[in-house]
Amino acid sequence: MHDTAVARSSWRQGVSRDQWRSLIAANLGWLFDGFETYALILTASTVLRRLDPGAPAGSIAFLTGVTIAVTLLGWGMGGILGGIFADYFGRRRTLLTAIVLYAAFTGFSALSWSWASFLVLRFVTGFALGSEWGTGTSLVAEIWPSKARAKAAGLMQCGLGLGFFIASACWYFIAPLGPDSWRLMFALGVLPALFALWLRRSVPESEQWATAQRRRAQLRDHAAKSPGQLSAEDEAYTRFTLRQIFADPKLRRLTILGSVMSLVTTLGWWGISTWVPLYVADVAARSGHSASRWASGAGMIYNVGAIAGYIAFGFLADRFGRKRTVLFYFAGSLVLTPVLFLWTHDLRLIVAVLIVNGFFTLGQYTWMPVWLPEFYPTHLRGTGVAFVFNAARFVAFLGPLLSGVIISKLGGYGIAATVVGSIYLVGLVVAPLCPETRGRPLPE
Repeated sequence: MHDTAVARSSWRQGVSRDQWRSLIAANLGWLFDGFETYALILTASTVLRRLDPGAPAGSIAFLTGVTIAVTLLGWGMGGILGGIFADYFGRRRTLLTAIVLYAAFTGFSALSWSWASFLVLRFVTGFALGSEWGTGTSLVAEIWPSKARAKAAGLMQCGLGLGFFIASACWYFIAPLGPDSWRLMFALGVLPALFALWLRRSVPESEQWATAQRRRAQLRDHAAKSPGQLSAEDEAYTRFTLRQIFADPKLRRLTILGSVMSLVTTLGWWGISTWVPLYVADVAARSGHSASRWASGAGMIYNVGAIAGYIAFGFLADRFGRKRTVLFYFAGSLVLTPVLFLWTHDLRLIVAVLIVNGFFTLGQYTWMPVWLPEFYPTHLRGTGVAFVFNAARFVAFLGPLLSGVIISKLGGYGIAATVVGSIYLVGLVVAPLCPETRGRPLPE
């Protein structure tokens, strides 16, 4: 019994206060991202009806998809630039800048006077949002010890689910306050700016990044003084990070494989999971219940499963390997998508299915903070991780549009979700092609 207790707690032994602070910072940053993102999902149709009252009722689903797609495009662009920024200027500085910017523009979203102005502010907010995840992922991976790195990544990722849960809970109470209650949801998004003050003073910079940055500076200085004297390896070290992840054959292969799997996860989420509140609201309305209350409740229930899925992934990845765990989550998502949207129409049964579905379809996101940092060396990690995570959004933004079109044409969520959900088959094919990295140190 004693040995079992020691084994269970051993991953936490030796973790320093600075390491916990880095995890808390990344978790809270992702929590705020989650709150802001799910606030959009929950309020988008309300915002459209308020800012564009002349929009036909049948086009609400499509216009909601457009709003989410615009946010995704901004997220993808800002995320890639943020990863590059993190490799050249530091993890902590990038995290701080991203939080301040998205807090400011989320607040401005509450002041929107038209749907066009709301779209512009959503794009800029998405641009700032995108910078946070890759930076936080790199910071945690580099600061935490190898034995606990995957578990820390799962704990970091669960911040997204916590943010979704808090947003759902807030909307549950704020929605009944009136037609402009959506403005209060976005006004709450200003609060993360206060967190930036703590981040600036309490969270350490990654020593691995600092060492890599010193080497990059020394090599560039040497190249300036003695042109043409760098070895091929040293020259590659000074090459622009986004170029290098494609110039190196091994990194190019990993980047392509990772990007395809990222597309699977991202398209699956934005093309399927974003419709969960609306689907449950539709079922509730047809059963004579409050649509807004059930939509909020569905979001909270869904994210209970998601939080469990995020955290569990890190432990499962350390126990069974990265590859097997990813395949398990992709397979579960493939099966549970039609179970929820096509075959579950009883509200009581939906509650149970939502938890299990959330475990797989949302929980699978943890493969990225667990696996991707183990693909790239330190001086390229921010760029590589951010590119794979965010580039998928340049295609995934079509998911909400496609789903919106299918829903508008066919009048139901089930077929749209099942069609888009077939993307998980691609993940099941691609994941086995990636290397198993369990137990290996981070590349230097």
